[in-house]
Amino acid sequence: MLNVAVVGLGWWGRIIVNLLARSEKLRVVHVVDVNPQGETFASERGLRFSSGYERVLKDDNVQGVVLCTPHSQHTDQIVAAAQTGKHVFCEKPLSMTRADVLRAVAAVDAAGVALAVGHEKRFEPPVMEIMRLLREGVLGTALQVEANFSQDKFLALAKDNWRLSGKDAPAGPMTATGIHLLDLAVGVFGEADTVHTSVKQLGSSLTNGDTLASLVTFKRGGHALISAILATPFAGRFAVYGSQGWAEVRDKTHPEAPEGWTLTTSLRGGRTTSVDMPPSPAVLHNLEAFADAALGRAPYPVPCGEMIANVSALEAIFRSARSGNIEKVEG
Repeated sequence: MLNVAVVGLGWWGRIIVNLLARSEKLRVVHVVDVNPQGETFASERGLRFSSGYERVLKDDNVQGVVLCTPHSQHTDQIVAAAQTGKHVFCEKPLSMTRADVLRAVAAVDAAGVALAVGHEKRFEPPVMEIMRLLREGVLGTALQVEANFSQDKFLALAKDNWRLSGKDAPAGPMTATGIHLLDLAVGVFGEADTVHTSVKQLGSSLTNGDTLASLVTFKRGGHALISAILATPFAGRFAVYGSQGWAEVRDKTHPEAPEGWTLTTSLRGGRTTSVDMPPSPAVLHNLEAFADAALGRAPYPVPCGEMIANVSALEAIFRSARSGNIEKVEG
């Protein structure tokens, strides 16, 4: 078992704590939140509570941290954890700039600790099946990704919530949902080359934008068309089009309470087929893959190079959303 501290007891942090209660690979032994109300949540579960991150770093019983904190805090928290020899699982986005993600990765490399990121969609069975079809050449050459991740959960947030701020969400829905789709596109195509992004406020009071569209091109060819919306009920779709066929997965429900997926495939010369796939705890599987990496059982399945590529493209999306221009991705 890997003893971990969950840092940040907001909506998602509390889901993580409750989820890990049933894990056979991770044990939550410490929780942290700046809001003293988190102490009640911790007490109900018999967990040690602290209001400051530094106490976790000094806790010898903590082997790893799970960061569910504001995006702009991630890099410094990753570096601090690595310097005290603690493994790091960080919610997305890993960092907000290429310079910061390089600093984070350098710190974990120097310390020899594991680094993992909260891109649970990579661990969803239908997405894993699409990636297998790509690896084995069944779909031929990958040509284009089309993906959407929309939700309306943020409409209930207070206007001063950090998830809606210009500092932590400078391109509206991108850091909330679009980042997952960008990560999958990087998994298909590798490093991005250019991005062209538009963010609008169209259907809500979310002044930082509720509707995003982004076109991403990649160094080795291919496009990704990414849509992310914060003002409509949940929808999730990821499709890959190849020279020999295409595959699409549609979510039935939000990942916090999965009810399964529909996977549709169409190969040249064959019939289009759809299958329903049962729910699977992808968030838990991601966290347990982190534990396996931290304990030396297996490498973490998302390479650090792809983590860097994702944040590099993310930073270019931020620039493009501001400028309205096509922006080059650094690296």
